[in-house]
Amino acid sequence: MFEHETVLKMESIEGLNIKPDGVYVDCTLGGAGHSEEIAKRLTTGQLYAFDQDDVALAHAKERLAPYEGRVTFIKSNFVHLKEELAQHGVTKVDGVLFDLGVSSPQLDEAERGFSYNYDAPLDMRMDRSREFSAYHVVNEWSFGELARIFFTYGEEKFSKQIARKIEQARADKPIETTFELVDLIKEAIPAPARRKGGHPAKRTFQAIRIAVNDELNVFDRAVQDAIDLLALNGRICVITFHSLEDRICKQVFKERSQHPPLPPGLPVIPKEFEPELKLITRKPIVASEGELEDNRRSRSAKLRVAEKQK
Repeated sequence: MFEHETVLKMESIEGLNIKPDGVYVDCTLGGAGHSEEIAKRLTTGQLYAFDQDDVALAHAKERLAPYEGRVTFIKSNFVHLKEELAQHGVTKVDGVLFDLGVSSPQLDEAERGFSYNYDAPLDMRMDRSREFSAYHVVNEWSFGELARIFFTYGEEKFSKQIARKIEQARADKPIETTFELVDLIKEAIPAPARRKGGHPAKRTFQAIRIAVNDELNVFDRAVQDAIDLLALNGRICVITFHSLEDRICKQVFKERSQHPPLPPGLPVIPKEFEPELKLITRKPIVASEGELEDNRRSRSAKLRVAEKQK
């Protein structure tokens, strides 16, 4: 079940342009599909693999056992990328990969509360050692805060109706399970809208998961740090699965691949003003027809690649 979560695998590995003696970081170890492809291409090089989920780490250590010595596992959120690598004496790397999809095991484990298809306690924590969960968002955040995240993070056009329904329900008793929340979402969305566009709870669940794990702010900081860590000609590859993540990646890459304002008519751009990044992909790479047939979760995946120039 782990392998199917890895999308655009070969495209992202090609994007990293791996050197056998290079230093690489997989910020989102997950099922280790990408990490395995990186590790098998290394000889004297090293891979640092991040994940904050104990189940994913345990599986990955088993899967990557043939590459012992080439892989260092780090149990941490990638927001701590710089600090964690510094503890291993690493200040520059040749490549960084982000695969921002939620891993299949997390979705498939009913008790994790990520999925609207299983009845479970409201949880959605990537790092289960943290206390703050989906329960706190649903039961403690104000109507305005809920409406905002449903609209902003989930792009849910019935955000206010859903937030109001939640507010009314929790006035009687706390909302404790995923199915309780699904029922409220269905009640809030008009019947014609419920019959199209996939599961009616999909967007709301996505929004709550992003809020619980502070995913967008974490990614914004981490992608900036990853670029800082790149050695000359090092590459960063980012696979996103919804427009909010892709927008952050696109904007950061754009900002750091442009030179500052210069006087008009300069025949040559001075070296100190050359852009920090070069865009390897002007437009994002998307899944092939074959991958779309094999893995429907790859439909929304977009891969962007950039290279450090100075």
